Amino acid sequence: MNRPGHPRRRWGWAMAGGLLALSAMLCGTSLAATDTDISNAPVFELVVRADQAAIAPFLTQHLALQRYRALSDLDEIELSRLLRDADTQARELLATLGFFNPQLRWTHDLSAQGRALGQVQLDVSTGPPARIAQVQWHWQGDVAENPMAQTQQQDIVQLWALPPGETFTQTAWNQAKNQALRQLVSERYPWGRLVSSQARIDTDNNRVHLDLTLDSGPSVRLGSVQITGADKYGAQQVERLARLLPGKLYRQSDLLEAQQRLVVSGFYDSVFVSLDPEAGGEVAPVKVELKESLRQKWVLGLGMRSDSGARVTAEHTHHSIPGLHWRAVSKVALDRDLQSVGLDLLAPPDSDLWRWNTSLKVDHEKRVGFQVNSQRWRAGRTQLGERIDRSYFAQYDSANQMGDIQGQKESISGNYAWIWRDFDSLPFPNRGLGLGVEVGTGVTLGSDREPYARWLVRGLAFMPLGKTAGRLALRAEMGSVVSRNTVNLPTTQLFLTGGDNSVRGYAPNSIGVTADNGLIVAGRYLASGSVEWQRPIVWNQQRTDWESAIFADAGAVTNAMSQVRAQIGYGVGARWRSPVGPVRMDLAYAQSLRKLRLHLSVGFTF
Repeated sequence: MNRPGHPRRRWGWAMAGGLLALSAMLCGTSLAATDTDISNAPVFELVVRADQAAIAPFLTQHLALQRYRALSDLDEIELSRLLRDADTQARELLATLGFFNPQLRWTHDLSAQGRALGQVQLDVSTGPPARIAQVQWHWQGDVAENPMAQTQQQDIVQLWALPPGETFTQTAWNQAKNQALRQLVSERYPWGRLVSSQARIDTDNNRVHLDLTLDSGPSVRLGSVQITGADKYGAQQVERLARLLPGKLYRQSDLLEAQQRLVVSGFYDSVFVSLDPEAGGEVAPVKVELKESLRQKWVLGLGMRSDSGARVTAEHTHHSIPGLHWRAVSKVALDRDLQSVGLDLLAPPDSDLWRWNTSLKVDHEKRVGFQVNSQRWRAGRTQLGERIDRSYFAQYDSANQMGDIQGQKESISGNYAWIWRDFDSLPFPNRGLGLGVEVGTGVTLGSDREPYARWLVRGLAFMPLGKTAGRLALRAEMGSVVSRNTVNLPTTQLFLTGGDNSVRGYAPNSIGVTADNGLIVAGRYLASGSVEWQRPIVWNQQRTDWESAIFADAGAVTNAMSQVRAQIGYGVGARWRSPVGPVRMDLAYAQSLRKLRLHLSVGFTF
């Protein structure tokens, strides 16, 4: 590699990792020293100044010269030799960041106070960074010959992270190569490899020419599914959930989705799905290694909600009821405002992943000004997928409002629910879209029967703004009940809003219709929305697991569209990427109440 200012033009070759390896070698320069040479006070001070903010702390951290500041017997001669080595190492370190023509000026001030050998100062002018001039691709294996693979090849080239004009750094170079290889092996070619990679650097002109050779190997199809660990619940259930048909063209996402289906089924504590690494040919068996869950388990929980105080939960799961072989989940949840008991029964999946299910839920809920005892029973079928969930079911609702509002109301209905998700990463999405639709029609029960229809649409979108700017989270929800008269309809079939996941700043279900007696009751029309700016929190130039949030929410419930009056809440919050999912902490101001309210919640659901 040329030193800056050399009169002749030369071309330097840098293999992957070469610059970092050379830096590591230079860092190995050392003095012979024993423990008796070390004193507590440094014999000289190192100060680095640079024309770019990130350069000074980078060099300060990585320069080997720092190691010798505490050598009590260090003299000027040895320090001069160390400075020559440090100059070489500093240039190599700057080269890893794409600066191949830096101007370095070392100053040694023996008169500086407090140090035996004074102060060493390094002033850095980085000069212009090297930029990519050209990227040359070379292909070997099936991807070079198969017309069906041309789209995959084009995607790798188009999504290449270091196109011409981009700044070259060693880290970006390594990351770009890894990303290209991941794209190659993600579809058709699990045995793909990076044969060679070179970064040819023209130091005089700050230009870099990249050269890569990728070998895809053969196109691979799935072979037989080899299952281990399916003792309690059988191999047939594993095959139905995995849906990995022999002869299907390999896609890494298919294996990951199969693994996810098995995990979320609840029957398995751990699942590992992979191709047989010893296959190496055009047909590869799929290995599914399982650790089955206990046939029965209890889960006890103790938590805290900002709106209802302490919360105690208990859940019992029986994965295979004797004789029926359905899974039964019994739940109990108790807090200050809600006491709930539920039972869910779920059949094993058929070949299309549809399952029969039935559930019963009984709630006693304290709302603003009155209490509600409600029951809900469902029976139908459901299909859970990676992106789309579907279900259709019959439902019976009963609600008895106590206090100033009396009377039990009942209804029966037929319903269909559809949910579509397209998020890049769960449970911490950065971009994507979710859409949910529920429609149903039914009739109230009792002496005065009234037919009705009900629909609810909700959406959630994440829009990235950049690496440091974070993202926007947009949420919307709309619904209505279509009926000539909703007086006899159970309150559980009508709408209320407010709380953690709707309009923050207000208590849960506190936004509704104001009755003649001043109480807030459920209404037939619902509209709510939210916009939130989520931005990563950076500490010491490193992105942390925390994010800040600024948000504004609005929502309304009414019995007449002409009387819509939106309730508005806005505030700030923090997000933590915890091991159990996103933790949200929000301080919201309710505009109409002129009060602050703290909201705490855990998890991502849609």
